[in-house]
Amino acid sequence: MMLASAAPAAAATPTPEPVPLSAATPSDTPSPGADPVRAKEYWLDAYGVRQAWQTTRGEGVRIAVIDTGVGRAPEVDSAVVGGTDVSGAGTADGRTPVGVVDANHGSWVASLAASRGLPGDTGMIGVAPAADVLSVSVGFGSSSQVPFATQVAEAIRWSVDNGADIINLSFTTNTLDWDESWDDAFLYAFDHDVVVVVAAGNRGNGTTRVGAPATMPGVLSVAGVDPSGKASVEASTQGITIGVAAPSENLLGISADGQVTEWNGTSGAAPIVAGIAALVRSAHPELDAANVIQRIIGTAKPPAGVGSVPDALYGYGLVDAAAAVSASVPRVSANPMGDLAEWIRVHRRAQGAPVPEPTSTAAPIPALPPADAAATPASPLLPTVDTLLYGSLPLLAATLAGILVSLGVSAAVRRIRLTRSDRAPSR
Repeated sequence: MMLASAAPAAAATPTPEPVPLSAATPSDTPSPGADPVRAKEYWLDAYGVRQAWQTTRGEGVRIAVIDTGVGRAPEVDSAVVGGTDVSGAGTADGRTPVGVVDANHGSWVASLAASRGLPGDTGMIGVAPAADVLSVSVGFGSSSQVPFATQVAEAIRWSVDNGADIINLSFTTNTLDWDESWDDAFLYAFDHDVVVVVAAGNRGNGTTRVGAPATMPGVLSVAGVDPSGKASVEASTQGITIGVAAPSENLLGISADGQVTEWNGTSGAAPIVAGIAALVRSAHPELDAANVIQRIIGTAKPPAGVGSVPDALYGYGLVDAAAAVSASVPRVSANPMGDLAEWIRVHRRAQGAPVPEPTSTAAPIPALPPADAAATPASPLLPTVDTLLYGSLPLLAATLAGILVSLGVSAAVRRIRLTRSDRAPSR
């Protein structure tokens, strides 16, 4: 199976250009004395992140950012505790941005999830600023000679083997299906209790419906909304596999060179949710991945006008970090986003129908008697025992009996004639 596209779902338009923060239109009016960067992070208050920080900031949790590589900007450099490159175009530590167009993408994603900020409560801060980051660099399109599907499968396995509690995938293939090599890779993550968060994709990039990996059972797929909480017209797709919705417009990101930029896309909504997942895992280390996801979707708030959930635009609703961390949520025994192993069993047809077990013991059958020994070939001109018994001897007996009968009849006829001749009168 070939992937139709491997471009990151990072933009609201087909040709996005993040703009420097100083030139961007403010998302809100900062209070006097407030850091202008922090003031623009509207999702911290509107989605309960600051309130959740009263409980945890993500300590002890590791987020793998499988993307174009996380740069060494001061806000995120200390958050990165390991990395690798699977594209063949980066460096062994995964810190060298890969790609000409999207080189900053991985840095933007990581900063939304776990940026540390700068001294004095300044600079951009991530949703889980105490969580650690693994930087796994991949190459999109012509950025790598390694097939994209192969890169993703290797990146997931490496992340799991290096202690990832959460994996963030901010890209889409724009197709419903995925390469079969992803089956085992994603199962490997699920079997090792990893929460996998993925972006739903952007309509502005030509994606009209959710594409893989957001279509895969078991992942937590994230749609995008504007600052007012309405489904983003350009920066989000729709589909029945969406789990939750999070901000995807007027987002901030730290570029690889430390520049603060404003950008749009579900590529940014996903790491916001990945950060919330880190807060939940830190506050509730006893929970498995299925129940971390359950807390996030179970506490999400459906927007006004949305009836039943999950909804094609919002999934179970808008994420609420404070509620996900602190609310009472019933536990589940299975991943609420689906069972990939069962999907593989049904749709890949990798396993044939099970052989039925016998319901009773087979009755013993006696062995057949040994076959008669083969007869020695004989000349067809010589009589055999069978021809003598059933042919020649009966015929001989019948012939003798016929002769004897004939002789007896002849003798009787002569006697009768002699008797008649003796009784006749003389003349």
